Amino acid sequence: MRNILTIAGKELRAYFHSPIAYLVITVYSVVLGFVFYSYVALYVEQSFRMQMMGGPGPMNLNEYIIRPILEGFLMVVLLFLLPLVTMRLYAEEKRSGTIELLLTSPVTDLQIVLGKFLGAVALFLTLAILTFLYLSLLFVYGNPNAKPLLAAALGFVLYGAALLAVGMWISSLTKNQIIAAAVSMIVLLLLYILIWVQDYSPGRTGQFIANLSLSNHIDNFAKGVIALPDLVYYLSVIGLGIFLTARSVDALKGRP
Repeated sequence: MRNILTIAGKELRAYFHSPIAYLVITVYSVVLGFVFYSYVALYVEQSFRMQMMGGPGPMNLNEYIIRPILEGFLMVVLLFLLPLVTMRLYAEEKRSGTIELLLTSPVTDLQIVLGKFLGAVALFLTLAILTFLYLSLLFVYGNPNAKPLLAAALGFVLYGAALLAVGMWISSLTKNQIIAAAVSMIVLLLLYILIWVQDYSPGRTGQFIANLSLSNHIDNFAKGVIALPDLVYYLSVIGLGIFLTARSVDALKGRP
């Protein structure tokens, strides 16, 4: 475990020694701030309009602000930002030639993979903390339901970790960071929009393909529901990404 944490700490420091962490955090903060402000402004405007028309009391903050933000815009934003986090994990090591030193060090392939993965997850958790700091402001000026937010937080972290696992595997297949980032974005986007298949193929095949979609399993979390199939799906994607990366690293060492 100590070796894994050492590698994770090295990766996290490497992010902040390069422009990647600052670029990702800045872009994400700007987008998050704009989206949060827009939804809050729209909520306030609609609330005043309903009150003037003699409508019911205040609208549900979870349904009109928290859920659309976590289930919609941010999910798509992460599809394009997190590949920037994973693109350097192996591609940069291979380009600079330091991968040989890493592979001959007294650590196992799995420890290397898990260490790099946890380093990327640690940077992603910074984005998650920013997200829920914004959403926590709603508790200062409003009264949202906290329990659904906890489930949404779990789904948000699992979703991001799944993206990182897939991106890490793709990074292990090339020595070019740009190619790693571009291919990761394309693959993740395809996985995200697989749910569209059920619109024109409503049978069992269409439903099966839709169940493989990243976006198909975030809805329950955003509603505040922790369903076992959704947990299994994201954990399976994470596990598969780690397994494929380990196999790729093993191949780099010339093993059969």
